Amino acid sequence: MTSFGLLRAPREILFGVGQRRAVGGAAAKLGKRALICTDKRLSGLPELADLIADLTSAGVESMVFDDTQPDVPRECIDLCLEKAKPFRPELVIGFGGGSCLDLAKVSGLLLTHGGDVSNYYGEFKVPGPVLPLIAIPTTSGTGSEATPVAVISDAERVLKVGISSPYLIAHTAICDPELTYACPPALTAIVGADALTHAIEAFTALRRPPQSDLADTHVFVGKNELSDQLALRAISCIALNLETAVRDGQNAEARSQLMLGSLLAGMAFGTAGTAAAHAIQYPVGALTHTPHGVGVAVLMPYVMEYNRKVCGHELAAIAETFGVSTAETCSSAKADAAIEAVASLFAKIGIPATLAELGIPETEMRWTAEQAMSAARLIKNNPRPLDVEALFQIVTAAFAGDRSALRNC
Repeated sequence: MTSFGLLRAPREILFGVGQRRAVGGAAAKLGKRALICTDKRLSGLPELADLIADLTSAGVESMVFDDTQPDVPRECIDLCLEKAKPFRPELVIGFGGGSCLDLAKVSGLLLTHGGDVSNYYGEFKVPGPVLPLIAIPTTSGTGSEATPVAVISDAERVLKVGISSPYLIAHTAICDPELTYACPPALTAIVGADALTHAIEAFTALRRPPQSDLADTHVFVGKNELSDQLALRAISCIALNLETAVRDGQNAEARSQLMLGSLLAGMAFGTAGTAAAHAIQYPVGALTHTPHGVGVAVLMPYVMEYNRKVCGHELAAIAETFGVSTAETCSSAKADAAIEAVASLFAKIGIPATLAELGIPETEMRWTAEQAMSAARLIKNNPRPLDVEALFQIVTAAFAGDRSALRNC
């Protein structure tokens, strides 16, 4: 097959301990008035006060919006815009987890182009560049600092909805592992599992024919030579350090490697996209109100099992990256080892093993499958074709905790 590679990423990435102190210089290149999107917990931390001081020293005036809500409801966006418009920001800084970064993206979009946020739902609906964004994550999970998508909640829709456009990619990503040291163990586990799922789904995504218009017709182009390198490295960083970071949040090396893995996973799936686990999580999350990272992690081993017929080579590479040794040399045994390694790691950090443990009613399995089909950008990106019946088999297996039920489907 002809090699093809595409990578969409921030213009600048600053990674490493202490790099958050570069924000003043980075912002001064982009404008003189910065809107900072964060949340109540983070707004009281000395790290945010230091960030504001760095901006001031660089001649950048700032305004803080600290009422970011989980999953970014439309009301949160409206309130942010109401408060930000009189300030007339020239750039936006997202400081926090995925919701803070997503709010920053959407705010930059609407401050630039106006209109109702629903006008931009879907792919390629953003008409042009938006206010420049500096993304500063405080968790190692969503990878939103490097991706072209913002996910929000709309009360008029049952499921969360995405805005996907290369114009939403941050101008600058500043990834400082020290900002994650205070992340509690449970949250570290959830967001780390999310990041690992991003990397696995990017590495096992559909590989499309390398047509010359691929980048113009798909925001997420599927598996390719460049995303593969990032995804595999991300899997290695996360697989070898997630359990340690959960157990010992002050372990500097584990925290650094986990943030690197999250960043690389974001860059990988920001180009290649994710697939079935994320599609199914939308209705699962709507029914159970469980964190996104928990839902995708519960589903990941079952989706890997379903996809193994068409991505045995990739699963073998994942097993090797996990450092799993097997006496067997056949691809089936290596696929088994990869799936079991992922399931085992999730179990060690406290991720439930089944959808039943999340509290989803067994009577909603068919509805879950039907709703998952509506996430078209994710369904079309799965390496093995999906329909409602296939999704129903995956969710019923995940409810029962029976991966073997997917072996012959």
